[in-house]
Amino acid sequence: MARNSQATRRRATTTAEHPYHVGQAYFIRTVTMYYIGKLVAVYPQELVLADAAWIADTGRFHQAMTTGTLAEIEPFGVGEVVIGRGAIVDACVWSHPIPTIQK
Repeated sequence: MARNSQATRRRATTTAEHPYHVGQAYFIRTVTMYYIGKLVAVYPQELVLADAAWIADTGRFHQAMTTGTLAEIEPFGVGEVVIGRGAIVDACVWSHPIPTIQK
């Protein structure tokens, strides 16, 4: 029987075994890259982001976090992005607009 993707997502996002808040925008630092996007699902091994952008260069990190000013932005522009949780170094709430323009 084929699984309903909405039902699967609903199960994935209702777990209380993680510190993430579905629907919140995050800045995620992995071992090799930075991402910003709206968290839409949490799985045991992955996070799923919508409206995601790869941040090639934050510029001054403190300035990026406090003002939302980023030096180099590459929006994905395609559906959802899946990030392996094993590669995550840290993550924090992104309280600025999610970047959508390439810079």
